[in-house]
Amino acid sequence: MNIILIGMNHRTAPIEIRERLHIVCSDEKETFRRLKDTPTVKETLYLVTCNRVEVMANVEDSEAAIDALKSFIFSHVNLTREEMGKCLYTYHGDDAVRHLFRVASSIDSMVMGEPQILGQVKEAYRLCVENRASGVIFNRLLHHAFRVAKRVRTETGIASNAVSISFTAVQLAKKIFGDLKGKSILLIGAGEMAELAARHLINNGVRKIVFLNRTYERAVNLAHEFHGTAAGFDLL
Repeated sequence: MNIILIGMNHRTAPIEIRERLHIVCSDEKETFRRLKDTPTVKETLYLVTCNRVEVMANVEDSEAAIDALKSFIFSHVNLTREEMGKCLYTYHGDDAVRHLFRVASSIDSMVMGEPQILGQVKEAYRLCVENRASGVIFNRLLHHAFRVAKRVRTETGIASNAVSISFTAVQLAKKIFGDLKGKSILLIGAGEMAELAARHLINNGVRKIVFLNRTYERAVNLAHEFHGTAAGFDLL
């Protein structure tokens, strides 16, 4: 077993860079095809959330695989290798496994204890299996990560006062703008966090929500669900 992990998160890269990789990874079949074609890669999984983009792989040659994965990332962002290198982190072996456990347990989240990340890791694994990118090692590793995450949440109390990032954002908006009742809100993005934020906003009496998203169809779907309106990024 030779596990590597390369990625970026809210601490290492600004959102505009992470968004570029979000777009690239939106075509899951093409992303898995390219990752599986990476030299020396035997198993691979990628995780994309609003706060992180990470690729984990079981490889034969760590250095060759890392160089190839970095080239895959560099080819989709308009940055030099030096600039991009400052955004990326790389883990090998036990450190990569430890990082996976921290992510799945929400210890590495922007809001520690938030409940969404474990579901996102499980979804990443589901796509990995569906695209035949997982083998014996990853099957065991990911299921162990799920058990670790459950144990951390059960035994540490980390989730006792846990709130989602979306809830935290709405609470911050209330501190800045006061009562949100009757106000109109612009939500940028139409993923899971935006959907959760919309629910919290509606519960706080917001009158109207405009959903702005790069994929217009997704914005339309959320606008229909929450009786709002949709717009593309050209509005900005």
